[in-house]
Amino acid sequence: MGGGRGSSRDDRGDRGDRGEGRGEEGGRRGFGRRKVCRFCADKALKVDYKDQAALKYFLTERGKIIPRRISGNCALHQRQVATAIKRARILALLPYSVVHA
Repeated sequence: MGGGRGSSRDDRGDRGDRGEGRGEEGGRRGFGRRKVCRFCADKALKVDYKDQAALKYFLTERGKIIPRRISGNCALHQRQVATAIKRARILALLPYSVVHA
């Protein structure tokens, strides 16, 4: 066969067992309990760009916004958290990035 992009699938190695032997979990790895959105669980909590302590929970030590799959936020509240973090950064309440010398 040709050595370019149009090569056959036979020369890609042994990938025939992909998707088998997963057990009863249906492909999920054992993550334990699903995280729930803290803002949906507690209706009294609101996303506020002036609340640095609450927003720091959603930032890494380097200043990046933690993704939804890790923080457990729902889509609505993740968007609100991201907007609040960006507003707090503009007002210099939160850092854009942490510089270590």
